[in-house]
This record gives sequence, structure tokens and C-alpha cells, in this order.
Amino acid sequence: MRTFSVRVLDDAFELSYVPNGKTNATKTITIVCDPDVPIGENLEKIREKLAGIDFDAALIENPLEYDFSDTIIGVNHQRIDMGLALSNMLNIPVVSQETANRNGLAEAIENKRQYNQWHLDYYGEYAAKRNYGQEAMLTIGNGYYGLRGAYLAANADVDNYPGMYVAGLYNQLTTKINGRDVVNEDLVNLPNAQYLSFSIDHQEPFSVKKENISDIYRSLDLHTGVLTTTMLVSLPTGHLLKICAQRVADMNQWHRFAIRYEITPMNFEGTVTVFSRIDGSVTNANVDRYKSFDGRHFDVTETTINGSDAMLSGQTKTSKVAFSIGSRLSSQEITPSTKINESVTDDVLEQNFSFQAQTGTTYVIEKAVAINTSLETKGDLNNAVTSELDDANFSGIVQQNASFWNEVWQDSDIQIDGDLTAQKLTRVNIYHLFVSASPISNPHLDASVGARGLHGEAYRGHVFWDELFILPYYTLHTPSLTRQLLMYRYKRLDAAKQNAAAEHYDGAMYPWQSAQFGDEQSQLLHFNPDSGKFDPDNSRLQRHVSLAIAYNVWLYYHSTNDTEFMTKYGLEMLLEIAHFWSSKAVKNDNGRYDIKNVMGPDEFHENYPNADEPGLTENAYTNIMVSWLFTTLANIHKAMPAKDWSTVTTKVGLNDDDFNRFDDIAHHLALDINKDGIIGQFAGYFKLPTLDFEKYRKKYGNISRVDRLLKAEGKSPDSYQVAKQADALMAYYNLSFNTIDNVLKTLGYKMPSEYLTKNIEYYLARTTHGSTLSRIVYSELSLIDGNMDQSFAFFNTALRSDYYDIQGGTTAEGIHLGVMGAVLMLELRNYGGVNEFESELAVDPHLPEDWHRLAFSERFKGVLYKFDLTHTSIHVTVDKPAKLTVRGQEFSVAPDKPLQLKN
Repeated sequence: MRTFSVRVLDDAFELSYVPNGKTNATKTITIVCDPDVPIGENLEKIREKLAGIDFDAALIENPLEYDFSDTIIGVNHQRIDMGLALSNMLNIPVVSQETANRNGLAEAIENKRQYNQWHLDYYGEYAAKRNYGQEAMLTIGNGYYGLRGAYLAANADVDNYPGMYVAGLYNQLTTKINGRDVVNEDLVNLPNAQYLSFSIDHQEPFSVKKENISDIYRSLDLHTGVLTTTMLVSLPTGHLLKICAQRVADMNQWHRFAIRYEITPMNFEGTVTVFSRIDGSVTNANVDRYKSFDGRHFDVTETTINGSDAMLSGQTKTSKVAFSIGSRLSSQEITPSTKINESVTDDVLEQNFSFQAQTGTTYVIEKAVAINTSLETKGDLNNAVTSELDDANFSGIVQQNASFWNEVWQDSDIQIDGDLTAQKLTRVNIYHLFVSASPISNPHLDASVGARGLHGEAYRGHVFWDELFILPYYTLHTPSLTRQLLMYRYKRLDAAKQNAAAEHYDGAMYPWQSAQFGDEQSQLLHFNPDSGKFDPDNSRLQRHVSLAIAYNVWLYYHSTNDTEFMTKYGLEMLLEIAHFWSSKAVKNDNGRYDIKNVMGPDEFHENYPNADEPGLTENAYTNIMVSWLFTTLANIHKAMPAKDWSTVTTKVGLNDDDFNRFDDIAHHLALDINKDGIIGQFAGYFKLPTLDFEKYRKKYGNISRVDRLLKAEGKSPDSYQVAKQADALMAYYNLSFNTIDNVLKTLGYKMPSEYLTKNIEYYLARTTHGSTLSRIVYSELSLIDGNMDQSFAFFNTALRSDYYDIQGGTTAEGIHLGVMGAVLMLELRNYGGVNEFESELAVDPHLPEDWHRLAFSERFKGVLYKFDLTHTSIHVTVDKPAKLTVRGQEFSVAPDKPLQLKN
């Protein structure tokens, strides 16, 4: 095992290690720390000095003494968790020399490696959007609600945002903007029930201010779902305290969560007063660009406090959803003689009680909270909340959650050996997928997964095409959850048909942004933060959202053989979506079909320059997927019992003429493909001028949202060959290369050899990656093209996108759930090489160089497969007899005969 050690001096780091081939010689390097730059930049010098040398671990010789981390250091009057920083930077575990001496070096390093793989930690107090982003990443929840990981004593301000959201709970408000009424439907930020604080000797309650805090450490245990915040408080009065707060969402009794709050006086005796609130004065204010809109979405209708219990009830203003939120305090310090003071002011319920505290003694207060709404609860909501509180306590929830999380990690984990950061962030992604939706809570809800989970208010909590990137992971691990989420779309099929009829189309036209009812919630105006103006917003023309829904329906059915779902719900959705596209396709003079007035995934292009009408013609992604849909329906028809097919087609009202038209469109949709085999993003794309990217980078630096920059200059992205994300090539992410290649052949286009390589090069030169999803698609495209280095570079950026908030503040408004789900699918499909698109699983692994081992499970057509892959071996076990293809060769596998092959 090769290690290096770090000794921290007042203004420098001293590195020591034994060079290769040496036994006694130790090399020492001193790195002087610049006091005028952030400490993280000084740590980067360590990477530079050790470049090209492989180490297994690092040791900190003289860290500061803290019980929440053994690797915190101080230099130039700045503190940082050097272990966290070096682990992220060098992908190795870091321990203190004292821990290594106490436990033995090997054990200390392995313990830290395991810890890093299962914990998301943040050290220090941060402000503004950086702290907002950490709150989003530390969200706890259970598919029913999401509770942002804000400090308990925080109220919503520029640095803190303790939001709470219930899945499917929306409300519409109208705001007058520039003389016009603008309607917005938002996922409602509900009253803040997690608030807890304290005061000493009857002073004002503690608030989260930098001058009051010596240190903060936040740690989310991914294995248990417990969020722990440790705070060392130093008050202006000289009082020192340690505050440890833990929160946990109940994954089983999903209306509840609980808080364990520990107060330890460090240097005083005196009166401690504990404050608990349910704050009903909150608004939707998480997203700056929405703040000109009305954000007060509910009225408080009832408040009651009864000793240690508090209850606040309310109703949303227009959707008329009723809710009740109750809390119960418990502590050994609350005795029959304890006086609990109470007040209700401006919709804020407050309770407080006092006790005498001794130096060095830890006092524990618990707060249980329950939330019920009229969306999922029948009868009296207050009684339901009280009943929930009767059985809710912190330790009980943690204990009962163990079986849920153990099952998640047993069935849904992805194990990566050799890449510590990838392992941790992979588990962060899995965790957040089960915070956003759960197989226990979601069967009782009428909701799907929003693009930002239950973690913030960006996109107003709406449901987008991001389901395309999220649901496949559920399908392979918890297929019952996918079925329930697809039911959200089925229940809004009538609304989608009404949307289509309103635009004079047949079938079902699902909205780009969906919320409570399934009507279109996209705005007609979009605020441009670079210009400070509202620009026209035609994003509703992204009709390809219907194709994402069709794709998820097909993939679920294909992967599960759930014929009941397909005959009762799925086929009807597919047929109505197909009927819509059939009515939208118009035959042109060349005998091909045009699809006009649409937008593709790119989003930078909303219409043609100087055009009188919005939208584009022959969006490549849309047309390719429409052709695929019609062909897929024909294949389903062949495989499905005639009676079932007839029943559904009769219900939808389709006949042989309609299906003949589907087939004709599938073979004759138009694409704009040039002589080099470049697939035009839309008709006329090649006529647009290119943009001088280098000029704009020099002028603005980050040009990922060059659309906003161009509009702020009085120009339009419509006029240039520039893309926010993959568009013309997006279909290659959804399906196998052979499938899309066959679609092109079906359409009658003969592509030149190596056309995909040329297309990737062409569009990469024109793409700004303004969406985090862009790198996902290009990672897969690069791997298909045989460019592993480029693929892994895109993957790594996508994997880290929320952790490092690479878009400069968007994680503050909620995680990017689509990217999280898509990263997991890249690991399974691309690097694990397990492709579920054919009748049997096809396996062709491509492990990144530093990944020594990749292991995971998948459920496919009723069989549980377990894969254990290395650079030299493929190991597959099953729970039922099955067949699969490995690198083109078919194998049979039995439960008692695992498949073992050389890779």
C-alpha cells in the first residue's frame, strides 16, 4: 500500500512520501499557501506536485481535533476538511495519522474508504446559492414528500431555504406582469415544520449567522437516509454549545418524519429554552427568476397548540387541496410540571419550554412531524395526523427504515471498485431517485417524478420528458414503481386528447410541462436573467414529450412482459400518441411526410429566422422516433392476441386505414441529410451560419446558455447552427445503434460508412452543453463510436454536475433528477454493457480503465440477473433459467450454474 503524508504548517503543506524503488529514502515537498486565495486553490497545488504518481491513501499528520471528522486542518486562518478535498481531488481515502496509529493503517484506510462510499458530507458554512445547492443535495424524503436539508434554525432568506414539498400538490396563481395576467401552477412549498432552535438565559432564539457559528459539519448517511448536522456554536455572550441534529424520513409510514435534537453546553450552566415552530407564513421563493410572480399558494385555516402537540391546517388557494401538518415534542426535560409556552402570530405556531442545563451534559429533544393532504387521505386530516404522531419517534423510524434501505441497496445498488468518487456519487444518485419516488408511497399517489425531484422549485415542480431518463432505472430494479408512475400519464390521457383537439389534431398530445391535471403548463414568456426581459417562450412545441412517454410505456412492457398493463393502459396510450403524430404528418410534393411546427430537444431553436409562425419542420429526433413508434406498434400487433388488440383499437377508434397510414408514414417521413451523411437537426439547418464560439467565450467565458447571451445582444439563436444539447443524434441514446440504423433504412436513407463519427464531430462543434443532459447523450454516442476517453470525460462531468453545481446555481433550485437517472443507466448499459433492447439481454462490457470491478442487478422479463464484471471476467447469476447473449454468442444460464466467462 502506497501512501503519502501531509504535515500542516502555519502557512504551508509539507508532503512526504517514499519514491518508487526506494526503501529508506523519503522525499519531502513544501507547498507555500497563498493567503489571498481560497484554501481549495492551495490544495490544488498538491495535485500538481504529485502528478503522475499513484497513491492508495493519504495521511494527515497533525489535523485539528474534531469528533465529526479526523481530517480537518487549518492554514492561513482558514479551515477545510482536507480529507474530503483530497478524496475528491485524488480519488483516495484520507485518514489522520492518529487514527492509523490507533486502528492500524490498513483498517483505518478501509474504514474511511467504506465511509466515503456511503456518505455525502459538507464541512463549513456556505452562503447564497452554494448553500441552497447543498440543501438540495441533502434533501430527505420518501416519494411522498421532500424535505430540504436546511439548518433547523433557519428561515427562508438569501442563504437558507427550508422547503417542503408533497408529490402532486400543485396550485395555480395569477400575477399581472407587464399589463397581462400570467398564470403559473407550482408545486407548493408547504409550511416549515422542521424548525427547532434554542436560547440561553432567556435571550433571543439562536439564528443561523456566521458570527454565531464556529464550525458546521453535515453528513447524509446514504445507507440509512439519516441526515446529521453538527454545529459548534459560539455566541457573542461567550456561551459555547454543541448542537447535533438528525433528521430521517419514514420510508414505510410515509406521512412522517422525525428529528433528534441534541444540545450540549460546553462552558456554562444556565437556562436553556427550546423553540419549536410550524411556520405557515412561507411562500414559494426558491427561484430568483420567479420572484416577480405571486408565491403565496395557500391559506392557513386552523391552528391549535395543546401542550407538546401543535397542528396547522390549510388549503391551497385555487386547487383547494386541504392539508394538515402536526408536530409532537418529547424529551426527558419535558415533565408533568414543565410549562410549555405557546403563541400563534402571523400564521407561525411557536412552542417553547425551558430547563436548567449543566456543563458537558447532552440534552435530547425529539420532534415528530406528520403531513396529510386531501389528495391521498380520506376523512378528517387532523385525526389522521394525530394518529400518525402517536406512533412516530426517531429511533423507531430509523429501525423500521433499515429493511427498506437494505432492500434498496441489495436490489438497486451499483458497486464500483477502483473509483471512490464515482462509487459515492452513484449511490447519491440512487438515494435521490428513491427520495423522489418510492415503491411504498407512490402506489397511493397520483404523481410522477418532476425534473427537479422533490428538492426545489425550479421548473415549478412540473413533470417533463425527463421521465425518459429516470424511469428506465426503476424499470430494471423496481418495475412496480415504473408502472405506478406511468399511471400518472394514463390518468391524464383524456387531458392529452383535449390538448390535441384544441390544436385541431387527433389522438393525444401530452403537454411539455405537466402538473396536477395534465393541461399544458408551459409559459408563453420566459425571463432572461442576462437581459432582464421576458422573451417569448415556445417550448410547448416540444411535442416529443409524447414520444418519451411512448418510449417508457414500451420499455416497461418489453422489460416486464406485463401484458395486463399493456392491454388495460399502455396500448391505449401508444395508439392515441400515434394517432396524434399521424394527424400531424402531412404528405409533401416529394411523396414524403412533413411534421411541422415542432421543437426538438435542442431548445435553442424555436422557429425559423424571420418566420411568421413558431416551430420547425423535420426535427430529426422527432421524425426518427415517430417512425420507430409506428414500427413498434406494428410489432406489438403481431405479438398480441387478436382479441386484446381489437378491444383496444376499437376503444381508440382506429381502423385498418389508420394503420396503413401509420405504416406509410413510418417509411416516408422526411429527414434533411447532406451528402456527407450528416443528419440535419431540422429542415434548413444547414443554411444557417455557424457561430464564432471562440469570440463568445472570450467575451463571456461561460457560453453554455448562449441563447440568452445572443438575445441580450438583440440577436437570436434561431439564426445560427448552435445547440443547447444533443438533438439530431438523441435517438441513439434511447435505443441501440442498430435499431436507429434500421429506422433510417426503413425511411429509405442509405447512410455512408462511419456516418455516426462524422455526425458526432459535426454536432459537438456546435453544442454548448447548456443542459446537463447533453453530456449524457454525448457520453453514450462517444462510446458507440469507440472513443472511450471522450465518453468517460462526458460521463464524469455529468456524474459530478449536481455535486459541484456546474451550472452555477441551478442545483440550488433542485437536483437534476434526469441526469442522476441517466448516469446510472450509462453505468449499466454502456460501461456494464447490458442492453435490454432485444428479446434477450445482450452483454458487452466496456469498463473504464480505473474501474476494477462493476457489479449490479437487473430484473428483466421476470428474471433477476446479477452481474459481476471485471476487465478479465464476466460473471452472471440468475434466479430462474434464462438466456442471454454475450458479445454476440448466446448462453443459457440456470440458478445452480452461474455463467463465468473471460472478458
